[in-house]
Amino acid sequence: MKPISNALLLVSLAVWSAVCGLEITSTGPTSIEKASGESVKLDCQFTLATEDSGPLDIEWSLQPSDNQKEEKVVILYSGDRAYENYYAPLKGRVHFNSPDPKNGDASINLLSLEASDTGTYQCKVKKVPGIRSRKVLLTVMVRPSKPRCSIEGSAQVGKDVVLKCKSSDGTSPLQYIWDKTSGNKLLPANAVLDSVGGTISIRNATEAVSGTYRCTAKNRVGTDECVLELNITQPPNTAGVIAGSVICVLLILILIALILFCCCRARQKKKYEKEISHEIREDVPPPKSRISTARSFTSVGSQRSSLGSMSPSNLHEYTKAQYDKIPSEEYERPPSHAPQPPSFAPSRMAAPNLSRMGAIPVMIPAQNRDGSIV
Repeated sequence: MKPISNALLLVSLAVWSAVCGLEITSTGPTSIEKASGESVKLDCQFTLATEDSGPLDIEWSLQPSDNQKEEKVVILYSGDRAYENYYAPLKGRVHFNSPDPKNGDASINLLSLEASDTGTYQCKVKKVPGIRSRKVLLTVMVRPSKPRCSIEGSAQVGKDVVLKCKSSDGTSPLQYIWDKTSGNKLLPANAVLDSVGGTISIRNATEAVSGTYRCTAKNRVGTDECVLELNITQPPNTAGVIAGSVICVLLILILIALILFCCCRARQKKKYEKEISHEIREDVPPPKSRISTARSFTSVGSQRSSLGSMSPSNLHEYTKAQYDKIPSEEYERPPSHAPQPPSFAPSRMAAPNLSRMGAIPVMIPAQNRDGSIV
């Protein structure tokens, strides 16, 4: 029974196809790769028969490369009218190839392609009683951005050097190709290339590997390149550098020590002068004014004691003359030569007699051996 059923189905399809007459005639590629920024035409040619009498509908839909996203209608032709701004992400960038698609050309043009335009596009042509469709896989690839070339390691003789090349943008797979554009234009024999990582490693570098190197980043839709200059030099004299550094450090330390020493000496000197200015010396003699006053009192007392027999009139003249001489003579005499105070002996003249003679009693202050008043 099963073979008979299949045969009947094939016969029915053949009869239906002969009756409806709608066919998709495009034979172009069903998988297209384009670079971002470019334009592409997606073919969808069809033919109609006289039996196809219903209204013509043309619909293009997009199934994104991420299958989790639902299918979206991007452009539509229905009722003899085109709806080209149906899908917001492609607004202004998708158009029918023919101004009148009902003539058999349902192809569309996509302009200024972006990476997000990647996906499967399906063309559906409907005219009662027939319906036909065609799918085209579009892959929008991003050209490699301008790569950045750099040198890693010490560019000195005997050291290992790594040349790096990397593009920040571009659809994978990216391939990096290195070549030398100066000298003999041959890469060093000991160079190790990594076309995926974009590096070239040179071990135990010599001055012969110096020169200009070029890196080219490429994928299926474009290329870009960068250039760098590699200059291998002799290592510096590290011993001389170390010796010079040590000498500089020592000189700096000596200078710092000298500055600190001068500051300490200046501080000690200032402190010493301050202490000396406030110190009271023990060998300073007592004030001369006190000594002169004491001696004046002593001399006057001595002279008055010895003048018991003088008359009152003569006593007044004598005392006045003696007081006039004492200050100048006694004030200039050094303390060490001050006269010893006389020892007062009991006077032979009685006190009443002195009073009758006009003498004035005087109290003599006590003195020590150097003449100072006690």
